[in-house]
Amino acid sequence: MRLSDLPKGSPAVVDRVDDAHADDVIAQRLRDLGFVAGEPVRLVACGPMGADPLLIQIGSTRFALRRSEAARVTVCMQEAA
Repeated sequence: MRLSDLPKGSPAVVDRVDDAHADDVIAQRLRDLGFVAGEPVRLVACGPMGADPLLIQIGSTRFALRRSEAARVTVCMQEAA
């Protein structure tokens, strides 16, 4: 499942970040920010009527991402604790 399709508030774990093309600087920046395999992540909020930006939380850090950026991140949903 793509991070951009994750239901609001649902816990998930990052599986991978996909490069849209060779030398994808956005995908590399996402990895640098901590979007790496095994990291817990959740969609906190999204823009008006489901639009950009998406508010994503990894650990205690929150990031505002465009939907197209979040679509590069593949996640696996987890059972709520």
